[in-house]
Amino acid sequence: MFNKIIGKRSSRKHSKSESNESPGPTTNPANASGGRAVASAGNSTNSRNSGSGAGHSGSKTTINNGPRNSLSLAAPHHQAAARTLPGKEKYPGSTAITTANGGFSAMENLPAFREVAASERLNLFSKKLSLCCHVFDFLDPAKNVREKEIKRQTLLELVDFIQAGSIKLNESLQEELAKMFSENLFRCLPPSAHENTGSEVFDLEEEEPCMEPAWPHLQIVYELLLRFIVSTETDPKIAKRYIDHSFVLRLLELFDSEDHREREYLKTILHRIYGKFMVHRPFIRKAINNIFYRFVMETERHSGIGELLEILGSIINGFALPMKEEHKLFLVRALIPLHKPKCVTLYHQQLSYCITQFVEKDYKLSDTVIRGLLKYWPVTNCQKEVLFLGELEEVLESTQAAEFQRCMVPLFRQIGRCLNSSHFQVAERALFLWNNDHIVSLIAQNRSVLLPLIYEALEKNTQSHWNQTVHGLTLNVRKMFMEMDSDLFHECRRIFQEKQAKAKENEEKRELIWKRLEEVAESKNGSKESLPAIQALKI
Repeated sequence: MFNKIIGKRSSRKHSKSESNESPGPTTNPANASGGRAVASAGNSTNSRNSGSGAGHSGSKTTINNGPRNSLSLAAPHHQAAARTLPGKEKYPGSTAITTANGGFSAMENLPAFREVAASERLNLFSKKLSLCCHVFDFLDPAKNVREKEIKRQTLLELVDFIQAGSIKLNESLQEELAKMFSENLFRCLPPSAHENTGSEVFDLEEEEPCMEPAWPHLQIVYELLLRFIVSTETDPKIAKRYIDHSFVLRLLELFDSEDHREREYLKTILHRIYGKFMVHRPFIRKAINNIFYRFVMETERHSGIGELLEILGSIINGFALPMKEEHKLFLVRALIPLHKPKCVTLYHQQLSYCITQFVEKDYKLSDTVIRGLLKYWPVTNCQKEVLFLGELEEVLESTQAAEFQRCMVPLFRQIGRCLNSSHFQVAERALFLWNNDHIVSLIAQNRSVLLPLIYEALEKNTQSHWNQTVHGLTLNVRKMFMEMDSDLFHECRRIFQEKQAKAKENEEKRELIWKRLEEVAESKNGSKESLPAIQALKI
């Protein structure tokens, strides 16, 4: 029966209407937090954003899969929200492409899976994989338009076949599938804009990302890889021979892609690999560590730090207690130094989540984290300083009294400097710490040590800070300390007044010394010729 179908299809000529079909409807990819629609490859549309699927009816295939906006390892893939692939073209079948000297010399018609007997589907699956191993050039939208659409349709058929799960893939087909993934996904990423121009000064926040022109095919390949990983028919004991360390390492290299759509797929896929292939877990953690080390110590440039931290946030949440020494070293050597780069604002939300996860898991780590924050505390970057104060509050919420006492002196010296910052947002954010009940209780227990450290900063704010909001918040904090311990507050005020009086006295003595020096110079020379030099020395 299969041979008859192949014979009929190979002898059938393409009709004129088939070769002149108009493109079907397109779908736009959703944002990173939800499900995404796999865009089809169009003949004339912008290949960076979406394509168009040629078809008579423009029907859509709905696929259910693991959640895009959740990295929970426990969530089964069948509970996910539905995502939509583009409408399939009603081709009689796929076409196997044979190339010679880089050109298309022959085509072999391949039927759809539903048109062959079940016993022949695995063989047909292998042929379709071979077809999809051919990689096209998407920089020229007008080049190989029909062949690109044929490959796209074939990839969609493979996604449906894996999704159906009606037939279990043998080891040989899994090897071919891994080869097809490698041929399509693993490639050299284009250089960034500042590397093209040779400029050393660049801003990651302002730089325009480079979108992947081959995304119409890559997206479906990523979808196929995800379906293969989460499929219940995929045996990790067999698949780990092909989804091996080398495969995972090359996936991690792709996280540097500037296309956020690709990084979102990579994030979901790597997390599923981490959940399914337990043998790879230590290797994945170590490889991510190495990316962080290179980013912090060498380049300070990587597009996927935020996505990698999102994966780690879920991994850290699953750490067993007592925490292994390996995980504590990861916190100290990899996560805390990530506060150093100038571009920390791009991934600080994910980094802060990972840090607080560690402290919530083991409150004894709060002293280590706080001292690490103080080590990398920004000096001139007010925007980073506001972020650090927000993260500090989250860490202090999980800090116990014993750990707080170990680091409170250097901590509140820094907070005192923040209170006197001329940037009102920094001073305001530091004063907001007193809105947290847990932090206020920690301060109240140690007020005899902490109030003398910050009283001077509070007084300077009330006397001379230019911002009225900061002035009002400072008065509220002063009132809070007075209500806590009025005797201590008055003692701190007395010490501050004595210190001010002494400073004023020293300044008067200094002025008197300079005045006497000027008089001596006048009397010695009998003129004011040397006064300019003395006055310059005074300044």
